[in-house]
Amino acid sequence: MKRPSGVEAAVVVGLALACGACSDRAGTNESGDADSNGANSSASGNGDGSGGSDTSNDSSNDSSSNNGSRGDTSGTGGSSGGDSSAETSSNTGGVEVENPLTDPEDGPPAGNPDATCSIPAEAGLEDSSNPDHVVGDGVPESCTGDAFIDAVAQGGVIRFDCGSEPHTITLDRPAKVFNDAADTIVIDGGGTVTLSGGGATRILYMNTCDEEQHWTTDHCDNQDHPRLTLQNLTLIDANSRNEAEYDGGGAVWVRGGRFKVINSRFFNNTCAEAGPDVGGGAIRVLSQFDQQPVYVVNSTFGGAEDLGNSGANGGGISSIGVNWTIINSVFSHNRALGNGGNPAEAGTVGGGSGGAIYNDGNTLTLSLACSSLENNSVNAYGSAIFFVSNNHDGTLQIEDSTIRNNSGGGWNVLPGISMHEDTEQLITNSTIED
Repeated sequence: MKRPSGVEAAVVVGLALACGACSDRAGTNESGDADSNGANSSASGNGDGSGGSDTSNDSSNDSSSNNGSRGDTSGTGGSSGGDSSAETSSNTGGVEVENPLTDPEDGPPAGNPDATCSIPAEAGLEDSSNPDHVVGDGVPESCTGDAFIDAVAQGGVIRFDCGSEPHTITLDRPAKVFNDAADTIVIDGGGTVTLSGGGATRILYMNTCDEEQHWTTDHCDNQDHPRLTLQNLTLIDANSRNEAEYDGGGAVWVRGGRFKVINSRFFNNTCAEAGPDVGGGAIRVLSQFDQQPVYVVNSTFGGAEDLGNSGANGGGISSIGVNWTIINSVFSHNRALGNGGNPAEAGTVGGGSGGAIYNDGNTLTLSLACSSLENNSVNAYGSAIFFVSNNHDGTLQIEDSTIRNNSGGGWNVLPGISMHEDTEQLITNSTIED
C-alpha cells in the first residue's frame, strides 16, 4: 500500500507556514465515521463526505482485557482553590486562571508550569462559588461514588466537601449527564478531589443524541446545551473497554453541547486497545455546537512514565469532526495501541494513530498554544498528533509549543505529526523534532 515518505527530524522555530503541496493520500473511510488515516492513494480525498457528523453508532469490537488499576494513587493536593471564577486580565485581553494543582502530593501538576499564553474569556474557569450541589458533608466517608453520580444527574454547579485532605472517589459505574436536567454542568474538584474509575469503568458520560439521557431538541447533533465544564480535578484509572455502543473515551465521553477542561489531570485512563473507530484513552468528543472548539486549558494528560493514558487511537484525546483549542497543557507518555490505521490494513486490528491527539473529520482546526507533547507513542501514524481533514480544508496552528521525543509509526509530514501535505500550517516560535 503506497504511503508518502516521512519527514526527517526538523526544528521549526519562528515560522508561519502554509504548505501547498498535495498529498496523494486521500483520507477515505469505510466506516462512515470519517475516522481515517488516508491510506488509499487512489481515492478522491473527501472520505465518505460525512465529516463525522453522524456518529451515533460509534462502536468497535472490544477485545481487550483490563490492564489493572492504580488503586487510590490520587496524586492530588494543593489548595482547594477557593472561588474559582475567572478574573479578567487587563494586559492580555484574556483571563487569568488560578491553578490549585501546582503543588500536588503525588504526580505532575496540571498544565505546563512555564506557559504564559493568554486564555480567552470563554475558556476560563466557571464561577462555582455558589454551587447547586455539594458532594459530601465535610468527612471523606460522605463523598461517595453514588453521591457524585446523583449530583451529575441533577446538573448545575457541583462542588465537594470531603474534608481538609485530598480525597479519591472511586466509581463503580459512569456518572451520566441528563440533557434536560440543566443547561450548565460545572464539576469543580477544588484541587483536592480525584475521580477514579477503579480500573473498571468510565467516569463521565454526556450524549445529546442518547435517548436514554433524554432528547431535548430535534437536532441533537448540533445543540448548544448542555455545557459541561471540568475544572480543578484529577481523573484516574478509568476504563471504558466494557462499553460496547459508545466506545472510546476511557475517562470522559462527550457528544453534543459544549465541553471544556481547565486545571485538570488525566492519569492512567484507558479505552479499547484495538479498532479503527475507537479512541481517546482519556477523552473522546463528537459533535460540538456550531463546530465551536473544545477548550483544554492548564491540563496534563499523563505527565510521567507510569501515568500515561492509552487506547486504540488518541492515547490522550480523540475526536471526529471537532475543533480543539489547547492552551498551556502537557501531553506525555500517552500511547495509541492499535495497529494498521483506518481502514485497517489486511491482517491488522486497526487503529494505532495519534499518540497524544487524534483529530479527524472535515474542515477542522487544531490549535496548540504554550503546550508540550513529548514521549508519546504509536504503532501506526502520528506519534504525537494525527490530524486529518478529509476534505483537505483543515488548519494546524502551533504557537510557542514543543513537540519532540515521540516515537513509533510513520507517514510524518512534520516530525511526530501525520496529516495531509496540503494542510494549512500556521507554526510560530515552536520546536518540532524527532
